[in-house]
Amino acid sequence: MAKGKKAAATLTPEEKLQQALVPIEEQPYEIPTNWNWVRFDRATINYDSKRIPLSTKQRSALEKIYDYYGASGVIDKVDNYIFDQELLLIGEDGANLLSRSTPIAFLASGKYWVNNHAHTLDSSAITTRTFLCNYINSIDLAPYVTGSAQPKLTQDKMNAIPVPIPPLTEQQRIVDRIESIFAKLDEAKEKAQAVVDGFELRKSAILHKAFTGELTAQWRQEHGVGLNSWVEAPLGDYSTSQYGYTEKSSVDEIGPHFLRITDIQDGKVLWNEVPYCKIDDETKEKYVLSIGDIVVARTGATTGKSYMVMDDVDSVFASYLIRVSISKKELLAPEYLYLFMQSPKYWGQIMELSQGIAQPGVNGKKLQTLTLPVPSMEEQLKIVELANGILPRMDQSKEAAETVLDQIDTMKKSVLARAFRGELGTNDPAEESAMELLKSVL
Repeated sequence: MAKGKKAAATLTPEEKLQQALVPIEEQPYEIPTNWNWVRFDRATINYDSKRIPLSTKQRSALEKIYDYYGASGVIDKVDNYIFDQELLLIGEDGANLLSRSTPIAFLASGKYWVNNHAHTLDSSAITTRTFLCNYINSIDLAPYVTGSAQPKLTQDKMNAIPVPIPPLTEQQRIVDRIESIFAKLDEAKEKAQAVVDGFELRKSAILHKAFTGELTAQWRQEHGVGLNSWVEAPLGDYSTSQYGYTEKSSVDEIGPHFLRITDIQDGKVLWNEVPYCKIDDETKEKYVLSIGDIVVARTGATTGKSYMVMDDVDSVFASYLIRVSISKKELLAPEYLYLFMQSPKYWGQIMELSQGIAQPGVNGKKLQTLTLPVPSMEEQLKIVELANGILPRMDQSKEAAETVLDQIDTMKKSVLARAFRGELGTNDPAEESAMELLKSVL
């Protein structure tokens, strides 16, 4: 036995109490007077030592009736522990300990295995599992995690976590309030997620209408124009294509901006973030970009992604882009072509051209074979006008829904933070202090 330490059996009740309580100087924040800060190992029962090694034959037999849990609830067939009761699982290692992209603690029930990348715990006589689960998911674990390449929450570090302990009745009220608030937030999140998830489908539907004549059906009726005025023709009948310039990019202003595939995000280019390149004046004339030019990614996962130049910026384009320049501007509007390049009809052809190729891609010749529906110039501009009146509003709805999703996650964190400070309006100061419960248990 280490010098200066006494065996648990020889400790007095007062000494046991002092070991269980967190000293004032180590308490993270103030809590209600009838709560107490307690060491984590006093608030939990640890089952990590109950390891049951299994042979291959045993594992095969049990696979049919047992679920598997890894560090954060991920199915994992590493066998170490077998349980048949609800317990609290806390991830032991992995980047999620710090990123908190998903809850690090959760309750598991039923028959399951738990691998050695998770702590398996039960509540003690002074806590409830759901209270502990919510608390662990509310705190910053960084001070207790060791290692950077492979973050790890060891048992010793976990046991050092201070836990605010209210009376048991208050713990249940806190859990009930959290679940009530979270249920409403989850309902709002589900609706916002539906808006985000349905965005591409709604956008595709509008673009389908645009290039089948449905969007401008009323316009044609008002102008006495029939759908037979439309023609189907290859892109090459109206435009030329050209590969970009090969050169290294530079953050130094050694020439014009050098537009690359990676600079095009969600149909936008942040020109102040686009690098530069070295190019002589004669060569630059060949690759300089003008308003109305459309560039298309010709290789990789982004094959077919397009961008229409809308700003008067001194720039040239890189070799993995193809420039489409309209040669018959009296017959095809660049805005109409760019809109078409976002439609299902366009993407269907791009996918077809890329099939059977190990590295997805489309060359200039293939791009020129794309067929597109071409109405009169007047109707093209009307299609662009109507689509541009609808699609931005859809974008705004999607962005608003994404903002709501971010806010909901922030609100949940706020609710959890307030819950364990006694700020949800559930605490009854007249209730017997948690100290009495702690004393009776010790």
